[in-house]
Order: sequence, then structure tokens, then C-alpha cells
Amino acid sequence: MIVPHAIAEVLSQALVAILNIKKNDGEIISHPILPLYENNKIYFTSSILFSKKLEVIRKNNKVSLFINDEAGIKKKEYFPILIKGIARIDDSDIHYKWMKLLHLWKAKEPYIINYIKQRFALPLFWERVIVEIEPLKIYAWKGDINKPPVIFE
Repeated sequence: MIVPHAIAEVLSQALVAILNIKKNDGEIISHPILPLYENNKIYFTSSILFSKKLEVIRKNNKVSLFINDEAGIKKKEYFPILIKGIARIDDSDIHYKWMKLLHLWKAKEPYIINYIKQRFALPLFWERVIVEIEPLKIYAWKGDINKPPVIFE
């Protein structure tokens, strides 16, 4: 799906999104993530130290992301967004492959470079998996949150 420009702007600036995953028993678990957006895909990285969400995604890769933290968005025309999509885990190279997303991470959190310089002090934290989310359906509440959203498919 081609992500509309206004949605892409919010994704490019959002510092937090809530990742929701449905477990096999029906329970929904939620995790805050740093959404990284590029070329109609949303990415995040996850340390192998915090792999619970990865285990759940491996069993059910249908996920949703909710962005509703206005404080974390610089865009004047902020609006809440819910994205439903399919997640794919890339753990083919946990040592270095995630660094291809570093330019997106650094744009949102410039101080990350200082932490990376010290990565050998916390080696397992920097063993990271890439999760790519392909949006399938996007709900955007432009204006009144009490009114039905605009839906993109």
C-alpha cells in the first residue's frame, strides 16, 4: 500500500507508537516502540534481550500500531493514526544489519550515536532484530476524534 503523504509525515516524526499484537489465547499485548518510516514501510528494532514481543509476532504476524502522542510529533497538523499490517522479522544478522536503519533512528534520537559508541559495554542490547511492518489499512482521525476516521486501504 502507498502511504498517504500526511500519514507518512506523522510516521516520520512520531517518537512513540504502540505496537499491539494478539496472542494465541486472544490476549492483546502492547509495547511502545520507536517507529522508523521509509518507503511505505514501518520498521522498528528489538534487542534480543527483549524478545517476548518477537515470540508473539512469530506466532501471529498481524499487528497494529497506534500513534496518539501529540507531544512526540512536531507536525502542526497532528492527528491520531491506527495502522493495521503484517509484520516480518529479519534476524538474519543481529550484529550489523539493523544499522541500515540507523539514519532513521538518529533523525529522531540524535543522542543514540553516543550510546552506539559504547555498544561493547552492553553487547546483548545491541544484538538487534529488524521488524518490518507492511501497512494494509490505515485509520486517521483528522479533526474530531469522536467522528469516524478516514480509512485508507
